[in-house]
Amino acid sequence: MYRYKQDINRNIFRGYDIRGIYPIEIDSDTAYTIGRGFGSYIRSIGKTQAVIGHDNRLSSDELYTALKTGIMESGIDVISLGLVTTPMYYYACIKLKVYSGVMVTASHNPKDDNGFKFAFDESGNCKGQEIQDFLAYILEGDFISGSGSEESYNIEPDYVELFRTNFNFGERRVKAVIDPGNGTTSIIAKKLYEMFPIDLVCINDDSDGTFPNHHPDPCVEKNLDQLKKKVIEVGADIGLAFDGDGDRMGLVTSNGTFIPTDKYMIIVIRDIIDKVANKKFLYDVKCSKSLSDEIEKLGGEGICYRTGNSYTKAKVRDDDLPFGGELSGHVYFRDRWPGFDSGLYAGLRMLEILSNTDKSVEELLEGINEYYSTEELKFTSPDNVKFGVVEKIGEYAKEQGYNYLTIDGIKVLFDDGWALVRASNTGPNITARFEASTNERLEELQKEFISKIEEFNM
Repeated sequence: MYRYKQDINRNIFRGYDIRGIYPIEIDSDTAYTIGRGFGSYIRSIGKTQAVIGHDNRLSSDELYTALKTGIMESGIDVISLGLVTTPMYYYACIKLKVYSGVMVTASHNPKDDNGFKFAFDESGNCKGQEIQDFLAYILEGDFISGSGSEESYNIEPDYVELFRTNFNFGERRVKAVIDPGNGTTSIIAKKLYEMFPIDLVCINDDSDGTFPNHHPDPCVEKNLDQLKKKVIEVGADIGLAFDGDGDRMGLVTSNGTFIPTDKYMIIVIRDIIDKVANKKFLYDVKCSKSLSDEIEKLGGEGICYRTGNSYTKAKVRDDDLPFGGELSGHVYFRDRWPGFDSGLYAGLRMLEILSNTDKSVEELLEGINEYYSTEELKFTSPDNVKFGVVEKIGEYAKEQGYNYLTIDGIKVLFDDGWALVRASNTGPNITARFEASTNERLEELQKEFISKIEEFNM
């Protein structure tokens, strides 16, 4: 039925996972081949079971079936979750104590993309060199054969109970609009949120893998236009949006103002810093200086780290931090949550904070240091070109005598701002973000570095 794909596209093996366009770059034979490789590899390190799930993209069920076949033909027993959010998949691995698994998803990528997030063992999602080593293993094609079994498992009751027992809402009844963007959170968002004392309004909450209303990336402001309008229309206190597979969250205030994740993190850290023993908090290189300033003012310690869900989540776990996150919307609570990223959980933590105060979201952000910044800007660049462009930006910074970091791409530091240029690990793009103490300086930084990106991106 399926065949081993010798000519598998190497470019789909990215920095944090496997992603590509269906069916051009990823088809059922690709999924089967990845399943054969995955099953053989984890069997070679002594594993006997794997947990698998898929999101609601139109191609996910087909790829899931092929992946499952490949894994079982390697002699691995499969625990099949079916249609789940990525956080539900993470919790199933924790609950079952089976840490080898694959989630079929392309997260917030366009509807025609698909892919695989995967973990071999307790160390978490594969990343970086691990993924390249796995590609080399697949290309060798020296797979183990066997006949694994399939067992279906419904994680929903356990996942619902995890939420039910986690919150302590106050007397204030918050009015909230949620927007799953027709992504996979549509299958459970309303059920979870209706458990709590919230006045709830839902939009775009029918599961539809074509994402007919807007692209399900809640940290791109233009995708939140419907949410903003609904929040203002119904007089809600807050609006929350979730991405395609449910591990990220975006937020708008009662007047429809978009709040980026770094400011959300400030609210959370202000709330928990006196409740946790370890006062170290992680943020990625894209976050505003407002966040690091606030952590310092609160008496905590900030840890600046590279971008990437697989990296930031592992760092928060390995350093035993109570909380961390990145600008893209991934946040990790470990104060009273198992540490995996869940957009629905992140949203409820915000609602819980509001329910225990009479302040608005804007008032909870009073007193922070304000800077002028851009959103994350994207410049199309082929996968075989983008890293060279970033390298040339680094050479330019060195020639100019600038101070810069290389923890993730090139982050050039000035007394009055910074410029970040990095190669996307999820698509053929270069991403950039700029921040400065004045709007005029922000424009100067953009002009200087965007011109260099365009010059080198030929």
